[in-house]
Amino acid sequence: MEFLGRLFMSALAVIVSSLVLPGVHIDGAITALIVAAVLAVLNAIVKPVLVLFTIPITIFTLGLFLLVINAVMILLVDKLVDGFSVEGFWTALLFSIILSAVTSVFSSLNSKDQK
Repeated sequence: MEFLGRLFMSALAVIVSSLVLPGVHIDGAITALIVAAVLAVLNAIVKPVLVLFTIPITIFTLGLFLLVINAVMILLVDKLVDGFSVEGFWTALLFSIILSAVTSVFSSLNSKDQK
């Protein structure tokens, strides 16, 4: 049940982030839910492999290369999900940063509600 709550919270964060950033388009709430689910699966399976292969450059850039990996994950979701589009790499990078910030805010609000 907790997974579904986080999935809906992530979908809401995707919607809010797409409203903030003009280069991102989402067809509707169902598409946002699909984007959140696909992003969760890719973050669980593909992202660790990418991080493992890019350890040297991640260490050299003091971890900033992880932002590039996040942008690549967003671009991959763009290719996989119909109804979700991102204009380019820089838009995907900004979208991933905004999405992380919005998700953090929602998570902190959710944790305050549970106390």
